Amino acid sequence: MEEEFRVLLKRVRAELVSPAEFTAYERLLALVRTEGRPARDALAEVLVAPEQPLWAREIAAFALGIKGDRRAFETLVLLLNYREPVRCATAAHVLARLRDPRTARAAAALATNPLRTAYALYPVRLLSELRAPESVPALLSTLERLLAARDHCWPVARACVEGLGVLGDRRAEATLVAAREHERLRPAAMVALARLSGRSGPHRARNGSRT
Repeated sequence: MEEEFRVLLKRVRAELVSPAEFTAYERLLALVRTEGRPARDALAEVLVAPEQPLWAREIAAFALGIKGDRRAFETLVLLLNYREPVRCATAAHVLARLRDPRTARAAAALATNPLRTAYALYPVRLLSELRAPESVPALLSTLERLLAARDHCWPVARACVEGLGVLGDRRAEATLVAAREHERLRPAAMVALARLSGRSGPHRARNGSRT
């Protein structure tokens, strides 16, 4: 069992208050520890069954996602844009390993949604990690919007700057120069621009296409 899952279980256990919840928790852990298709099918049922608590769906989605079961995808995307950052971080960790082809498109939609900017930090970071064709356009769109906005949402803007530096695509140069004019973004923008200057062309995505 990987460390991230141990942290998740410790957090969930601290949320439980009733004997019934503890019983349901132990029953769910037994499923997680059981190998084979029937156990995975039972975990997938947790994701769609009515009146399941969020913590149960989160555990089931983590367990399935780490095993590469794409039935976890919808729940993980929901958690990626959740109001609690700790749940967003857990979902991003699993989505990066699930390798579902829908992930980058979903993360881009969340990152660029102006109504959900306050929750966009982990979708932005996930796009940087995925290095997908959607990554650079989504990060550029989000950063340009934040630079022009009255509320710049600095943590998300900084994550965009850092991600664009990691991706190393020269299409980001003008936007990173603009970001450098903001004191809170200047250090990250300078690092990102230095990375761009060391590249002769667009960074290649993992699948071999250019971002």
